Amino acid sequence: MILLILDYGSGNIKSVYNSIKQVLKDNNLNYKIIVSNNISNINKSDYIILPGVGSFGNCMENLSNKPGLLDNLEEFVFIKKKPFLGICVGMQLIAEYGLENGKTNGLGWIEGRVKHLDIQGNLSKEKLKIPHMGWNNLKVNYKNKLFDKVNEQDQFYFLHSYFFEVENIRNILASSYYGMSFPSVVCKENIIGVQFHPEKSGNSGQKVLINWLNNY
Repeated sequence: MILLILDYGSGNIKSVYNSIKQVLKDNNLNYKIIVSNNISNINKSDYIILPGVGSFGNCMENLSNKPGLLDNLEEFVFIKKKPFLGICVGMQLIAEYGLENGKTNGLGWIEGRVKHLDIQGNLSKEKLKIPHMGWNNLKVNYKNKLFDKVNEQDQFYFLHSYFFEVENIRNILASSYYGMSFPSVVCKENIIGVQFHPEKSGNSGQKVLINWLNNY
């Protein structure tokens, strides 16, 4: 089995790679990890992870600049129906569009838009700051194998100023709270997106990653 971490100049590649490597070792799984944006590697992969750090527009531009990359990703997701995981901005990119520094079209895989966290009414009361940086739990909206052995005591690391406002609530597997409730795990068939960083979330993040590998 081949797991590809997509390297498009906008991701925390090293941390994701090391976390996946540890998950495979701890669970005696024999996967080959590839870090690449090569079309031939995408075509032969069984899993793809799309990390993301930075602004929505820059990340989308980096994806679009590689000839054939978007077409091959869509073939992987919609024709081959193989498992896809988007992390942080990598999750947000699957929206229809983002509103960071103007409107930018996204991949459009899950209906909705990416907007700034609206916590103004809570700033003085809860002394909240933007970006949302730190640890939060998940409120599971729909049972899913992704949450095996995960409960509301598990803590996940977030670092973001924008959130994915999802159109269809059935696509929101879990939510988190930071001055407002926002989707922290989204899903549509073989497409999973997480707003938090599982690679920086210790044992809790490792549980989500192994559940994804085992069940998708």
